[in-house]
Amino acid sequence: MNITESFYIGYISKTRGLKGELQFFFEFEDYRDLEFDVIFVEIEKKLVPFFVDQIKVQNNSTAYVNLEDVDHIDKAQALVRKKVYLPNDKMPVRDPEDFRYSDLVGYEVSDRVEGKLGIVTAVQELPQQHVATVDMEGKELMFPLTEQLIINVGKDDKLLEVDLPEGLVALYREV
Repeated sequence: MNITESFYIGYISKTRGLKGELQFFFEFEDYRDLEFDVIFVEIEKKLVPFFVDQIKVQNNSTAYVNLEDVDHIDKAQALVRKKVYLPNDKMPVRDPEDFRYSDLVGYEVSDRVEGKLGIVTAVQELPQQHVATVDMEGKELMFPLTEQLIINVGKDDKLLEVDLPEGLVALYREV
């Protein structure tokens, strides 16, 4: 299994207890819909399979996991901060009408006044709102994704039209 045949779901954040239990942190939005019989952990740029004995998914984007052959804290400690993947065939299918802010990655951003700014490279979910990061000629432009700022989302042409506050783009260009 290689990375092109899999998708990233999160990472192992820490150990728990002395018997090798691990805590996962999910960065995959629909983590509750995933099936966990086998996971792949990235170790030295290779995906190593581990069979899941038991998993307890929590409400805060985490899970407590016991893996086969990881039965001691020393074995578990070696996996901390490693990325976790699942095979592409385990990817949950989403309704095409279910559009999310995270789907804006790859969209071109055009401001009402400034014109084309660049491509959305990331969308972060913060407690108060979602924030888009745009690669603007090698500089990062960040702005909140709110109804007040978004004029239109063109799904067909992957264009996000916005009306950013006056001076925001200039501020990022100066940095």
